[in-house]
Amino acid sequence: MTLHEQFLKTGMMHFPADQDTRAWADHARPLALAAARDPANSHWLRCGGTWFVGVDALPNDEAGRLAGGLPLAGTFMNLLRSMPGFDLPLHRAQVSVCYPGYPQASPEESAAAFRFRRDRDAAHVDGLIAIGSEKRRFLKEPHAYILGIALTVQSPDAAPLVAWEGSHHIMREAFTAVLGGRPVSHWPDIDLTDAYQAARRQVFATCRRIALPAVPGEAVLLHRHLVHGVAPWAATATASSAGRMIAYFRPQFENSASWLEQS
Repeated sequence: MTLHEQFLKTGMMHFPADQDTRAWADHARPLALAAARDPANSHWLRCGGTWFVGVDALPNDEAGRLAGGLPLAGTFMNLLRSMPGFDLPLHRAQVSVCYPGYPQASPEESAAAFRFRRDRDAAHVDGLIAIGSEKRRFLKEPHAYILGIALTVQSPDAAPLVAWEGSHHIMREAFTAVLGGRPVSHWPDIDLTDAYQAARRQVFATCRRIALPAVPGEAVLLHRHLVHGVAPWAATATASSAGRMIAYFRPQFENSASWLEQS
C-alpha cells in the first residue's frame, strides 16, 4: 500500500522526525514561543488561559520558510506534492499551545461546550464555522488538509492531538448528502449542523479514537474531513514552561468543490 493509499484509508499519517524537520522545528520554536508570550497576542488565549490559539502567529512564507531558514521539507511534503491539487502555498502557521490544566471553563464557552471539550476532546471537522448565537455550522473555510508539526518535548499525556480513525469517510458521506447536486456557490450558506452532528455521533460509536502525541520535528497529517480534537491535560503530564506547542498548516482550496470532491 502506498503512502497515499494508506492516508486515504485511515485519514491520518504520522511522520517521524528527520534532519530537515528537526532543523525547521528548532528554528520555529523560539519564534512560536515569542508569539505565545507577546502581550499583543493575548486575545488568542482561551479556556481560562490554558490554550493559546495562535492563528497566523508564525511568520513563515508560502514555502514554510522562516527568516534565515530553509523551506518546510519532509516526507509529508513529498506526499502532498504527489497528490493532484494539494501542492498549495502555505499560510502563516497557527501556533497552538496547551498548558497544564487544559481545558478550564471560561466565559467564551457555554457550559455544554465546555463539557464537550472536556469529555469529547472538542471533536470537530475544521472549516465548519459556528455562526450566530445558536452556533450553526457552515462551510466557510474549505481546507485541503491539516498538517501539524510538533515544536516541544512533553509527555504523551500532555493534551495530545486525538483523531477518530476512518471518520473522514463517514463525514464525507454526510456532507455529500447535503451539498451534492446543489450549486457550489451556495455551499457556504447551507446549514450543515444537523448532518454534521449526526455523523459525528456515528463516528463516536464506530471509529477508533487514537492519540497522536509527537516530539519536535515529528509531523501528523490529517484528512480535512477527519474528526479530531485535543485531549485534556492529564494530572500526570509533564512539559516545559513553553507548554505543548504545535505549528499547524491548513491551506485552503480556491474552489469549495475541491473540498468535497478531491481525494
